[in-house]
Amino acid sequence: MKPPSSSPRSGQTKLFSAAVIVASLGYFVDIYDLLLFSIVRVSSLQSLGLNPQQVTDSGLLLLNIQMIGLLLGGIFWGTLGDKKGRLSVLFGSIFLYSLANIANGFVTSVEAYALWRFIAGFGLAGELGAGITLVAELMPREKRGYATTVVATVGVSGAVAAFFIAQYFDWRTSYFIGGGLGLSLLFLRIGVAESGLFGRATQTDVKRGDFFYLFADKKRLYKYINCIVIGVPLWFVVGILITLSPEFGRALGVKGVVDAGVAVACCYAGLVLGDIASGLLSQYLKSRIKVVYTYLVLSSIAITAYFMMQNVEIFTFYVVCTFLGFTVGYWVIFMTIATEQFGTNIRATVTTTVPNFVRGAVVPLSILTQLLKNLFDGNIVYAGIVVAIVSILVAFLALRKMDETFSKDLDYTE
Repeated sequence: MKPPSSSPRSGQTKLFSAAVIVASLGYFVDIYDLLLFSIVRVSSLQSLGLNPQQVTDSGLLLLNIQMIGLLLGGIFWGTLGDKKGRLSVLFGSIFLYSLANIANGFVTSVEAYALWRFIAGFGLAGELGAGITLVAELMPREKRGYATTVVATVGVSGAVAAFFIAQYFDWRTSYFIGGGLGLSLLFLRIGVAESGLFGRATQTDVKRGDFFYLFADKKRLYKYINCIVIGVPLWFVVGILITLSPEFGRALGVKGVVDAGVAVACCYAGLVLGDIASGLLSQYLKSRIKVVYTYLVLSSIAITAYFMMQNVEIFTFYVVCTFLGFTVGYWVIFMTIATEQFGTNIRATVTTTVPNFVRGAVVPLSILTQLLKNLFDGNIVYAGIVVAIVSILVAFLALRKMDETFSKDLDYTE
């Protein structure tokens, strides 16, 4: 169904409007919190009195619990965003994960840590999707790509901030800082307008915020799955190659001890630059699809270089990690494509669930890596190569079926 779209959009249309600023800073704190846990995992669990083996086992447990929170939260916040509005989800999710961040700083047991990581994951699941949906619907089509680029670029820099803050502050204080930053954003609520497109959608009798509506039509479901699959290489790089960089570094004979925190900071520094470049390139080419093709080719080259780093200096290893981050800096385009593929009545549901299912893909990817590692007699490099090939190939296949959405009018319903 496509209602007339002649009426002007309400709300802010400036590139640096309140909506863009809040969505950007909200995503900044989102990424800060997600990566902060990975950075302080060892030190925080050691301070709770765990031995090395318990640190590893409990760390994996907490990561999985956080991931469950992200997946469930993605569905909850996404459907709520299409039922009650993008703005309520944006600030509701920021409020929840900010409180969880602060609570994380007070935990004295693994059980309490697990509870608050689940709540943090649940809250974190809503901010990005709601923010991108709101910004895309408020901005005129010629500025949409620039606005989502600002959101993603500011957001991913939160990982770099998390690394440096964790170097200078205790892990508990680092959590308090993240929570305080999030709560401070709530004061900006008064300056943010709700999407006019959402308001018009509420006046129709179409289904809104129904996650299972995506499964009611084969073509719609296929398009939804393709949106998820094109993002898999990004989280293969971040979740496998970078997270397990110490293990890969040892297997490759890197000269020096690879620090996962430094690898994460280098990767996300590259991601910031990659997001800026991909967003601007998309505006220049007037295409989302061409940019993703370009970045998938670059990712293939960077991943190949990563696995060829036999006996290199540790500085060279970190340089390649930065290049890897740059080549998967199509996160902004990936999110924009997902937003533009679907109608207003399920747009928030899609935009919120897609990135969280991509993040969740790390679980099967890590399981596959471990299974292949055992198959290759403990050789994690061979296992990583196979998983890399699978991730890149399925992304290319999915991209071939995607429609170009640059400058697409978003004033329609499914």
